[in-house]
Amino acid sequence: MSQLFPFRALRPAPAVASRVASVPYDVVTTDEARALAAREPLSFLRVTRSEVDLPGGTNPYSDAVYARAARNFDDLRRAAPMVIDDEPSLYFYRLTMGAHVQIGLAGCFSVDEYDRGLVKKHEKTRQDKEDDRTRHITELHAQTGVVFLTYRRAAAVDAVAARVVTGAPLYSFVAADAISHELWRVTGADVDALVRAFAALPALYIADGHHRAASASRANAALHGAGESASFIAVAFPDTEMQILPYNRVVKDLAGQTPAGFLSALKARVDVAPGAPVPARAGLVSMYLGGAWHQLTLPAPSPGTPRDEALDVAVLQSQVLAPVLKVGDPRSDTRIDFVGGARGTATLEKLVDAGTAAVAFSLAPTTIDDLIAIADAGGIMPPKSTWFEPKLRDGLLVHLI
Repeated sequence: MSQLFPFRALRPAPAVASRVASVPYDVVTTDEARALAAREPLSFLRVTRSEVDLPGGTNPYSDAVYARAARNFDDLRRAAPMVIDDEPSLYFYRLTMGAHVQIGLAGCFSVDEYDRGLVKKHEKTRQDKEDDRTRHITELHAQTGVVFLTYRRAAAVDAVAARVVTGAPLYSFVAADAISHELWRVTGADVDALVRAFAALPALYIADGHHRAASASRANAALHGAGESASFIAVAFPDTEMQILPYNRVVKDLAGQTPAGFLSALKARVDVAPGAPVPARAGLVSMYLGGAWHQLTLPAPSPGTPRDEALDVAVLQSQVLAPVLKVGDPRSDTRIDFVGGARGTATLEKLVDAGTAAVAFSLAPTTIDDLIAIADAGGIMPPKSTWFEPKLRDGLLVHLI
């Protein structure tokens, strides 16, 4: 089963929702967050990335940052203002990006089920990032970052969603990136129906937000499982509506090889031909080198290869990046960087042409079926395997604990 709990959300007054809402804290650098917050006094980045209001060079994990986050949170609640709903509720959240539309259910989910593996993971987490968000939660007594879940589509959830979203939304705005955000509050009998529908689901899957979920679990332990800390805020979308873009790679140098020498070493391992910026299918990788695009045909995994090791990102690492470019653990090797598919292949060309990187690789996206199958098997996907788009906005729904 999958436990779902309505909660009394802290949320901005409708007139200021678009001003408060901010990009997730972990998709922007400090400099980018500082620039965004400078343009909007009510930006929720002042809460999630409070170092933007401190002198440049401030350690983002210093005591001053968490103290400033708590102060900014209190200030924003008064200034926006932010309000608390009068009764526990659920919320449908619709994202529209061009022709793509997805509707998720926002509510609270069980920390105990996360701890027992019923909310399934597919990524490892980093201790420093867990420490940061755990302290953020315990200092503010609030979960400000929303976990992004998925589940096998359920007709009972669809039926309630179809009815609720015909009404007037609480919020409806288009963000600066042209993505539309709409939110509806769910109360009464519809809440009961959704709780029953989620209870029938065999599992939930973390799509994005592994550090948020892990930090909610640690904060719950620190607070001894008291009250609201025993659940974490998330938005759950049906698997059929999820949109995954590729997570592309750039490598800063050719490991001491000339471009000609690198190509020769590469051709000894994979088929290389002229190509286009975007690979036509899984198993093909587009490579930008020396002002031209090439197509790499990856070797097919052997029968019985675990699904996480058969992903294109894994095969590229094992057959090209590690042996030819000497890239070690992609989680820690500073010679490799990752570029979300939303930035397009033009960004890859720009990085290589400017000399910031020596070579770039454009991949086909990992599928949601891959993610679910790997999570069901207890596997771990390679780092930076998925880029989910569109992304939720922080600040529209906050869970007080």
